[in-house]
Amino acid sequence: MRFSIATAITFGALALAAPAAIRRQNGPVLADTTFNDIQISGGTAGNAEAEALAAFSALDLNNPGNIDPADVKFLAEVNNVANDAEKEAFNTQIEAASGDAATALQNGKIKNKVLKLMATKIQLESKQANGEDVSAKLADELKKLNNNIATDTKNAGQASTAVDFDATISGGGN
Repeated sequence: MRFSIATAITFGALALAAPAAIRRQNGPVLADTTFNDIQISGGTAGNAEAEALAAFSALDLNNPGNIDPADVKFLAEVNNVANDAEKEAFNTQIEAASGDAATALQNGKIKNKVLKLMATKIQLESKQANGEDVSAKLADELKKLNNNIATDTKNAGQASTAVDFDATISGGGN
């Protein structure tokens, strides 16, 4: 009987000391969308960080190594499409506007940058968690993200205008 109790205690201790199995996301979760549907540029300035996080809330943000590769690709597409929207829509509309309209478009552009940089941050964190050395790029993108979040926060309560931009972002989720 002594042997059984000692064996049971040993196996119990080993089970507790063993690393927990890594739970991976069960396939991609981000579905096909359009820029117009995912953008956070409208409304008011001041809450872009929370809005961007909400756009990606289906991801396992606490464990970026668990994010499905298809979702990592989706995040890269968000960055590309948001860059295109900035160049082709926000910048041209800001140049053509003046006064409060230009300010509201600029606030929308900043919120767009927060969305784009949040997607990049999550993408790079996932790559880093899976062994890729992206630390320098991640530090650079975090600096940009924090600067744009600070600008958005500084402009809290001001109008923020979204732009119409025709682009699709492909995902593999439902």
